[in-house]
Amino acid sequence: MSARDVGLPAVARSGDLPDRVTIWEVGARDGLQNESTTVPVGVKLEFLDRLAAAGLTTVEATSFVHPKWVPQLADAEQVLAGLTRAPGVRYPVLVPNERGLDRALAAGVRDIAVFGSATETFAKRNLNRTVESQYEMFEPVVARARAEGLDVRAYVSMCFGDPWEGPVAPEQVAEVSARLMAMGCSQLSLGDTIGVATPGLVEAVLDAVVAAGTPVGAVAVHFHDTYGQALSNTLAALRRGVTTVDSSAGGLGGCPYAESATGNLATEDLVWMLDGLGVDTGVDLGALVATSAWMAERLGRPSPSRVVRALAG
Repeated sequence: MSARDVGLPAVARSGDLPDRVTIWEVGARDGLQNESTTVPVGVKLEFLDRLAAAGLTTVEATSFVHPKWVPQLADAEQVLAGLTRAPGVRYPVLVPNERGLDRALAAGVRDIAVFGSATETFAKRNLNRTVESQYEMFEPVVARARAEGLDVRAYVSMCFGDPWEGPVAPEQVAEVSARLMAMGCSQLSLGDTIGVATPGLVEAVLDAVVAAGTPVGAVAVHFHDTYGQALSNTLAALRRGVTTVDSSAGGLGGCPYAESATGNLATEDLVWMLDGLGVDTGVDLGALVATSAWMAERLGRPSPSRVVRALAG
């Protein structure tokens, strides 16, 4: 299936939007880590190949989190060893600590991401750390990675609300973000881990992060669609100058440490909206829909993406 085989939205620009958006595809990592069973390596490799062939230029491949905590990604070395790296495509991996960095370097990885928390409770549950002590874990990882010429992204989770602590102050997110960027990270991804954000809060958090010294061009957004707000929140972020958006093919994913976190923003839904707004992504929507429909068959359930259901149903 290609773009010309599917219905495409009429194009109408709206407001002050970027001409191009980079999609940071997380389906093969953030998506598959939440599956109840492990997807075979061969299926993961074909998934990665299909995502790159659809035009996605940043495809997060896997995670070097300890297999005890995320057994679905215990095959990280096998996946990276079998991966055919498409020209012009980056394949970042999640690296939680120095042991994970050792594994990433041995696998020839060139792009990594660390995963911090804006709240104390989630830092404890996800990292077994306090917010303050998480920096002690990340500092040597970032320093070593940059010395090796790697690019380092920083995820910040629970930026808009926490299931244990409730609303999160934008200034709290800004402080954590500034600390992570000061270590030498090149990009910051602000996560709505449980999907409670609304557009006004997105604007407030972005404004606080930028006011604390992080350029908006270095900020990405990562929305979950728990309350159906992911697309409206994305549009609010784009109007504030964000040009990188995280999403997951077919809407796969959640968070194994936050039970109320449902699926990520579906990449197809994002591309449909951006196509309609005349914002370039370089993604072939038809090829992407076919990929997610294929993966849904392997997982044995329908894709939660509205666009996949509409175009592949």
